[in-house]
Amino acid sequence: MNVYTPILVLGLLAFAFAVFSVTAATFTGPKRYNRAKYDAYECGIEPTPQPVGGGRFPVKYYLTAMMFIIFDIELVFLYPWAVAFDQLAWFGFIAVMLFLFNLMVPYVYEWRRGGLEWD
Repeated sequence: MNVYTPILVLGLLAFAFAVFSVTAATFTGPKRYNRAKYDAYECGIEPTPQPVGGGRFPVKYYLTAMMFIIFDIELVFLYPWAVAFDQLAWFGFIAVMLFLFNLMVPYVYEWRRGGLEWD
């Protein structure tokens, strides 16, 4: 247990700081609500009127961002393998090939579906 004590203390400090920050912000922040505060902010330009349908945004942008995050985070797992490549031998090679296969399946699916085309 002595080995994990610093990690536990750091976790408790982070949690306490987060709770304190959120609580302090509710008490110390200004409470002046007006119409301009709830308007959309478009880089200092006067906001354009919203369409009747509620101002829908294309989902394509968000899907592309999600794909980038998913594939980027999965590829980060290759760094430890590259560092310990000599020690892992064939087991590490086969494990990484299976990992890359699992990474390629959704990539090929998105590619064939047209998810990487930007209109």
